[in-house]
Amino acid sequence: MPDLSSRDPNWWRQAVIYQVYPRSFADADGDGLGDLKGLTQRLNHLAALGVDALWLSPFYPSELADGGYDVGDYRDVDPRLGTLDDFDAMVEEAHRLGLKVMVDIVPNHTSHQHVWFQEALRAGPGSAARDRYVFRDGHGANGELPPTDWQSVFGGSAWRRLPDGQWYLHLFTPEQPDLNWDNEEVRADFRTTLRFWSDRGVDGFRVDVAHALAKDLSEPLRDLGAPELSAEDALPHFAPGTHPFYDRDEVHEIYRDWRKILDAYIPPRMAVAEAWVPGARRARYARPDELGQAFNFEYLQAGWDAGELKQVISDSLATARAAGASATWVLSNHDVVRHASRLMLPPGTDPDAWLLSDGTAPVVDESAGLRRARAATLLMLALPGSSYVYQGEELGLPEVADLPAEVLQDPIWEQTGHTSKGRDGCRVPLPWTTSGPSYGFGAGAAWLPQPASFASYAVEAQDGVEGSTLELYRRALRLRRKLLEGEELTWVADTPPGVLAFARGDGWRCVANLSDTAIALPPGEVRLSSAPIEDGRIGPDTTVWLA
Repeated sequence: MPDLSSRDPNWWRQAVIYQVYPRSFADADGDGLGDLKGLTQRLNHLAALGVDALWLSPFYPSELADGGYDVGDYRDVDPRLGTLDDFDAMVEEAHRLGLKVMVDIVPNHTSHQHVWFQEALRAGPGSAARDRYVFRDGHGANGELPPTDWQSVFGGSAWRRLPDGQWYLHLFTPEQPDLNWDNEEVRADFRTTLRFWSDRGVDGFRVDVAHALAKDLSEPLRDLGAPELSAEDALPHFAPGTHPFYDRDEVHEIYRDWRKILDAYIPPRMAVAEAWVPGARRARYARPDELGQAFNFEYLQAGWDAGELKQVISDSLATARAAGASATWVLSNHDVVRHASRLMLPPGTDPDAWLLSDGTAPVVDESAGLRRARAATLLMLALPGSSYVYQGEELGLPEVADLPAEVLQDPIWEQTGHTSKGRDGCRVPLPWTTSGPSYGFGAGAAWLPQPASFASYAVEAQDGVEGSTLELYRRALRLRRKLLEGEELTWVADTPPGVLAFARGDGWRCVANLSDTAIALPPGEVRLSSAPIEDGRIGPDTTVWLA
């Protein structure tokens, strides 16, 4: 069995990494917001679960204009979440428990409260301070029109005008001005940041919006072609690597530079790219001389369909193999509807419209959603490569789709003119106990309200309970360590319609029945099943591991 707790430089290739959204994990001081001390107190949960590492979403000083991804200082801790000493204590305890620690790094933009941006506002047009960001004069007789038709990911123009007449670029919220990565001072500062956290014992980095750092800022700036065209929609309209600000070829120079820093540590620090680009282009970010790994969003976006999933899995493995990387798999994260709900939505359902209906159009059967989520989890954990698990999925948590408008925090709600509720439904704080004002999350109420149904999903309600989702995850992760061998799979031929079956390593097999009809259980010893086996048959929405 692979020794993932050692100094093995390749520990990440088949690891299970648990994403912690710190404001929603555990609240130690009772202010309703999760914090580092709360996380440290609950690290034994992750150790007992059997994951290999935790990935910590942003914990830096932030006004929370975008859930912490608006960073005011890249080398400090938000005082509401703790101190650098608290961070060090968390890393020490994680390492004592055999857990690696990854942190989020957000290099595309800063907060508008960052000292650099505040300096740029004071310095005025043409200054060296403004050159760290993307400032431009506008179009029109008096510069009253934005410099380009570029749109924000969250809706509306990606440009904001200042009282002095200049405009600055923000691909996300106006509180997140984009950095100018042509500026050597910007590059040098992030080298310092990588070393700062690596020196504190961090084992790896998740790179936010990794595909957007390099931009074509030569004059005149190029339009995308239509004001309503999103950046993603515009990608096919440009030759690969030539989009004005997404997935440009020059971005790879940055990551080759970073890899030299990461490789200077023993063991080398790992990194994974959040790059929303097609598979062949994504492989470039995962090359050994760059970040080494990239998130596979095709798998997350695939429907509950055997044919579609088989193709995505095969393509993803081939893409990773071509890059010299291992594949990555993820079902949920802090940006998408939790898969216990999402996988039950009929094909073609608009998740934004579903959330706007408070989850009533259509209504999702929670028990059926949980059954499907458990099957999806066992399928994912059987695949070669790294699995990224989002906090709360080990409890089977569904999306909280009916959050009232008055409690929403995600900037998407306001920036889209209330046409998208945003991502708060997957960020509702975790339930640890079956009672209390926030089900054990903290001493008082949580920053987002938890539904009463969370009591039945709490850790306390599932701990030690045979057949619970929590125990399924624990057993699966224990078995996975014993069964891991190699990074390949072999598809089993002649499977019934709607069924995925493959063999790993020394012949252990995974059979996932995604159809609506029970199938005969193949020969072999059942090591684990996402749902009970009845009369020698695998029911619908069930995955089985066979020895």
